[in-house]
Amino acid sequence: MANKQERGFAAMSPDKQKQIARKGGEAVARNREHMADIGRRGGESVSRNRDHMAQIGREGGKNSHGPRDDAHSRN
Repeated sequence: MANKQERGFAAMSPDKQKQIARKGGEAVARNREHMADIGRRGGESVSRNRDHMAQIGREGGKNSHGPRDDAHSRN
């Protein structure tokens, strides 16, 4: 088999790799608060419709574990 030349990230010098990786880390740090805000808004949306989310959970439980007997059922 012929020798393959390194391409892309692997072909870069270690310093160039570090420089690119550092930029990625900085981008994550800048977006952390934004992403946390999105998560909070999603949680608020779910908590407004708890009955609907509970129904979804019950359906998932039935599908994955089968029906429960009356002794363990809440409804």
